[in-house]
Amino acid sequence: MNKILHPAATRGNANYGWLQAKYSFSFANYFDPNRIQFGQLRVLNDDIVAPAMGFGTHPHQNMEIVTIPQSGAVKHKDSMGNEGIVAAGDIQVMSAGSGVEHSEQNASTTEPLKLFQIWVFPDTENVEPRYDQKKIASLVKPNTISTVVKPKSVAKENDLWIHQQAYFNIGEFSENTTTTYSLNQADNGIYLLVINGTVIVNNETLSDRDAIGLWDTDNVDLSISEGTRLLLIEVPMN
Repeated sequence: MNKILHPAATRGNANYGWLQAKYSFSFANYFDPNRIQFGQLRVLNDDIVAPAMGFGTHPHQNMEIVTIPQSGAVKHKDSMGNEGIVAAGDIQVMSAGSGVEHSEQNASTTEPLKLFQIWVFPDTENVEPRYDQKKIASLVKPNTISTVVKPKSVAKENDLWIHQQAYFNIGEFSENTTTTYSLNQADNGIYLLVINGTVIVNNETLSDRDAIGLWDTDNVDLSISEGTRLLLIEVPMN
């Protein structure tokens, strides 16, 4: 098993006034040649957006984009005709494919918006752009690691899916739990981010916003403390 440790304090940091961002991988003005991506995972941004502010209309192409608000709500609008609110407790998936433009604004004029923005390279380029969103509560079982986004090749009706052999998982634990995550594909690795709480994995103790990447393994054993929330992304490593 190979691993790379990304303590929370080592992430890139940016303060644009209206946006405070923590970057797990090189992005915008933050560049670290040793932290460009993890396999096909290219972006994991931890953003705080000021009230009534946000990202104006901008283009994307050939990227799978997953947005997970942590508090507050995103006002979304795109060139496919989708317009609405993505609130904390929701998860949004967008395939940029052959090209899409969208805007993301803080829907509140008084409260900050906190969210994860995650980009994964697709396994098929120039597909027709698409959009979907769901309530996380319907997808997550308590005290276990639940898959909330799957590859298109294995997704069933009503599943959230992307154009990549990647699996997005969320864990919400109300009690101390020991579990094993089994990878779906031999050439994949996992990138685990502790949203809050404590996780022990591969002899490393991770706390709030710490992350670890693991690959060249079939299974990963996790010891998870009560009150922990985690995000585990399984992605191809090449």
